[in-house]
Amino acid sequence: MAYEARRDRRASGAPPSEDPASPLWRHRDFVVFWAAQTLSVLGDSFALIALPLLVLEATGSVARMGLLTAVGGAASVVAAVFAGVVVDRVDRRRLLIGCDLVRMVLYGVIPVVWLFGPKVWLLYAVLPVCEAVGMLFAVGYVTVVRSLVDTGRLTEANGRLNATAAAAGVLGPVCAGVVAAWTGPATAVGVDAASFGVSALCTLFVRFRPRPAQAPERTGLWRDLRTGAAFLRRHPVLRSLTVLLFVFSFLTLGLNDLVIFHLKHDLGHDDGTVGTVMAVGALGTITGALLVARVRRRLGFGAVWTGSVALCGIAFAGIAWARDVPVLAALCALFLAGGGMAGTCSMSLRQEITPEPLLGRVTSAFWTLHYSAAPIGAAVLTWAAEHRGTTSVGLVAGGCCVLIAAAALLTPVRRA
Repeated sequence: MAYEARRDRRASGAPPSEDPASPLWRHRDFVVFWAAQTLSVLGDSFALIALPLLVLEATGSVARMGLLTAVGGAASVVAAVFAGVVVDRVDRRRLLIGCDLVRMVLYGVIPVVWLFGPKVWLLYAVLPVCEAVGMLFAVGYVTVVRSLVDTGRLTEANGRLNATAAAAGVLGPVCAGVVAAWTGPATAVGVDAASFGVSALCTLFVRFRPRPAQAPERTGLWRDLRTGAAFLRRHPVLRSLTVLLFVFSFLTLGLNDLVIFHLKHDLGHDDGTVGTVMAVGALGTITGALLVARVRRRLGFGAVWTGSVALCGIAFAGIAWARDVPVLAALCALFLAGGGMAGTCSMSLRQEITPEPLLGRVTSAFWTLHYSAAPIGAAVLTWAAEHRGTTSVGLVAGGCCVLIAAAALLTPVRRA
């Protein structure tokens, strides 16, 4: 009987049953998926630095950098409205591969065009499409993790994925800074394009567990769009998180642009220093991701989430004030550690409590609602930094993040 069960599982293409006691690195499909995402993030860390540098190099304006971030963010918000419906209706594995291939082609166009001279308009055309496709990928990514590991190991799996992604983020910014300094930021974008191709190839060999069988539903698009939001509204913790993260995202989306402008404009450092600071900052994400599962088991969701957001606020205020590069890098690490822990906790909670048929729509609704004002926030933050200075803007934004953590103590998040 056992032999026949294994034979039937192989024939169906489903991954073998996982041993709950074995470490995650021994689960073949999770490891392949893990490697694909790590490589993709390694390339993404190039674009994270290269795209703002391309704008700054061509225009010299932090406000234009913020505008690019805002345009990309707005495209993500619009895509998030429909992403959950798409993810819940299509084959998720094919969706992930298709999203990687589309981004490979679009980002690959940028270094080719840049050979003939800077074309800033191209960034404003390519980035929104890539961000929209990236949102589809991100929602699909969240849903398939539960197809690779048992529910009780979701926080651990998300922590491992985030930790190795951050480890790639340590190497990526350093390399991106060096590549940008030697050959220009456009080459770094080309590396990002290649990473998506490798990620698609790896995902091709991942076997996901089949989704639970369910009776076919004939529902309209509008009802599908409302389903995820209705689930969030009924759940007290998710409802509170959505409201709190709405404000947090508004304040923090433009942080990356603020750090780059602070380093290059206020402190007079080069692209290589920017990459080094970002790489040191990623060490914070690694630390937070590796600790989050253990800390959550000991302290609970509420304490970890509120404490992490408060840490982000303190670090944000310090980043704007810092004048020494080592201090600035350490504060970036603290911010990313807090953000990584809070993000991993909220992602794992949604995966744990959301019914499988709704997971894509709930994830999509959650991101749409809490991220909807973030592009405006990025534009406002960078505009204010250009006209009022990074120090005052950072202090105000950081203080508001601490207030968000304090407000969470008055909501069901504290008892979660």
